[in-house]
Amino acid sequence: MGFDEIGPKLAERLRDLRLQAGFSLEVLADKSGVSRATLSRLENVEVSPTAEVLGRICSAYGLSISRLLYLAEQSFTALVPLAQQARWQDQKTGFQRRSVSPPSQDLAGEVIGGELPAGARIAYDRPHRPGAEHHLVLTKGRLTLTSDGRSHVLKPGDCLRYKEYGATIFETPADAGASYFIFLVA
Repeated sequence: MGFDEIGPKLAERLRDLRLQAGFSLEVLADKSGVSRATLSRLENVEVSPTAEVLGRICSAYGLSISRLLYLAEQSFTALVPLAQQARWQDQKTGFQRRSVSPPSQDLAGEVIGGELPAGARIAYDRPHRPGAEHHLVLTKGRLTLTSDGRSHVLKPGDCLRYKEYGATIFETPADAGASYFIFLVA
């Protein structure tokens, strides 16, 4: 599924999640830290969410962004060819996210591919679920990941294993982007 194809489905899923939780836009705004106006515009497909905004919304529901995107697609097969891996792009930062191994109720983990351009910075102010286990493998470029106040500079081939309890920041230097895989363990 391409970047543009998931937008309306994602907006519909965001609205469904809010209604299923019994949240008004005001309640979700309080829980997520995303303004009521922005939430409304997202649900009405008037704007495309940034990674940071999706992270805040997912945190309010205790969901990973991957699980939210999977729920928007509502499909899963054992073999996920590259051409069928859901992709999403943050228009503000240029961050590209690929659901390599989408979440499933029958599997404990999932794999996400990420690409950040040079000079990018994405800050998530809270985890989707406190204590969520991540294994990040940098495949190309340079990346500084700060989790819970500790910064780690990664080079290609490095693996950073961490659990999220607080803010997480992904940063690339001005002269190099980064490509990586994150293995999320449920």
